Amino acid sequence: MNRPDSNTIKIFRAFFDGTPVSVHTINTSRGEDDFRETLLIGTETGVKVVIKLSDNDFTDPERIGMWQKTIEEYLALGYYCPKIICDKNGGFPIVSYKGHNCTVYAEEYSLFSPIEDRSDNAGSYDRDCYDRCIPDIWRMTAKIASLHLDHTDIHSGYCLFDTFCPSDKTDEVLENALNWKQYAETLPCIFADQVQRIWKLWTENRSKLESVYHELPTSVFQADLNPSNLLIDKDGRFVGVCDFNLCGKDVFLNYLMRENFDTDFEREIGMICEMLKVSREHYHFSEREKGSALMIYRCLKPLWYNKLIHLKELGSDQKAIRAFLDKTEHFLTRYIDFKTYM
Repeated sequence: MNRPDSNTIKIFRAFFDGTPVSVHTINTSRGEDDFRETLLIGTETGVKVVIKLSDNDFTDPERIGMWQKTIEEYLALGYYCPKIICDKNGGFPIVSYKGHNCTVYAEEYSLFSPIEDRSDNAGSYDRDCYDRCIPDIWRMTAKIASLHLDHTDIHSGYCLFDTFCPSDKTDEVLENALNWKQYAETLPCIFADQVQRIWKLWTENRSKLESVYHELPTSVFQADLNPSNLLIDKDGRFVGVCDFNLCGKDVFLNYLMRENFDTDFEREIGMICEMLKVSREHYHFSEREKGSALMIYRCLKPLWYNKLIHLKELGSDQKAIRAFLDKTEHFLTRYIDFKTYM
């Protein structure tokens, strides 16, 4: 912890009364075009608050207001989320900070810790705790999906056939598929025909999905269910979520499948089917959704980045490469009865 400088005090006082006495800075920037810092501030009364500053193309007052509204919906369902706090003028100001023009908002200091903070014997996050929480995490998300929230037209970070922010050239799914194609085309020529077949299958399926995708039901989701954002109580029970930076409108099936991934195709499908079963306790899947589930799976999963990582890890082992390409092609054509779980 450090003593706050004059600029930090000025920013603090735009939101709160009192005197800040300590500050801990966490930088989560991702390159020159995405500056982000979080200030954990202690006050003379012992109260802790959080101030977040961002200079990027997806954090602006409109989006922050949308995050704020979405948090209210999660809270109304009984899930804890640290509230976003406006400044004393009721907005989210732009301030000069460390050479950046940053949009600023304040946040309640969380009453609960993320799963990421609970470590196992190996020092990584407690996977058993995470696994125990998974059904409750998806019950929460299914309840949000069932509300069909429509207070924004801003897409979530998981959007398909759209872009999340102005700097995005494509949606993330197409970006990953193009990366897969670029690498696969460098494989020895004996694989060229199969690579082209796989790419043709993928693009034909994507085109077919695009013709119906925007008719599927949507809601507004937090859209980043990783262990650093999933909050638990002292007994390891799931209580809520934080960090709505990727929040936005999305198709539930896209969101659900995006949040469940594994290098192994069969395990991945098993995870998706289990989440469909959990979700249907609180969400009614329409016939249109049931008819689109397989197309969404084929669009999202076979050429996702973790499959590309695995393909690269096979190196020059041609037998293993062939087996993995066979599996990729198989899951672009195999019928999977998702409807049974919906």
